[in-house]
Amino acid sequence: MTRLIIAIDGPSGAGKGTLARRLAQALGCRHVDTGAMYRAVAWKALQEGLTLDNEPALALLADRAVFGQEAGNITIDGHDVSRAIRTPEMDQSAARVARLAAVRAVLVARQRAMGQGGGVVMEGRDIGTVVFPGADVKVYLDASAEERARRRAADDAHTGGRQAGVDRLRSQMAARDESDTTRAVAPLQMAADAVYLDTTRLDAEQVFERVLRLVEERKRASSSGD
Repeated sequence: MTRLIIAIDGPSGAGKGTLARRLAQALGCRHVDTGAMYRAVAWKALQEGLTLDNEPALALLADRAVFGQEAGNITIDGHDVSRAIRTPEMDQSAARVARLAAVRAVLVARQRAMGQGGGVVMEGRDIGTVVFPGADVKVYLDASAEERARRRAADDAHTGGRQAGVDRLRSQMAARDESDTTRAVAPLQMAADAVYLDTTRLDAEQVFERVLRLVEERKRASSSGD
């Protein structure tokens, strides 16, 4: 059986997490949320009183950290941070950490180790371009700014149950997009050989079905030796 590496990239609110979790479950693959790793590093740094521009200290923290992603739960050094890292404030903190080249070098190496041998669905912003440029399937999810903000406002996992205005979230997400697309190291961009999918008018099931077809086509091609 072919053990594929499936890369899911795109901005916040495009549906990466929903798709990646569903695909991993359907295919019996490991699911890795790379964005959660940057968020967890930011959370741990703040817990330890580190400033988020202290690149050497944060790189050391990332290198020594024990990450866990099981059954939808995110842990770092034994602390369950599944909800703590899904706030607008942590989104901004993660964006700052993600701009640090030394931290990215550490986490990219760890992500490659996680996906070694295939059988993984990995989501993030640089999977198909940096982490696994040779991934078997690459998908870039996108959606309109309005739709992405609407989805985020309706997602308790990211708002912590607090009321969040769509306009405010759209502004925050635009700032995150700007940070991600302009950073010097591994900016958010679509891989040249990725399949672009606008999810604005698609529900989660439609997105899943379309990408699953891509995966099945790739598996058949691999089996036939193409």
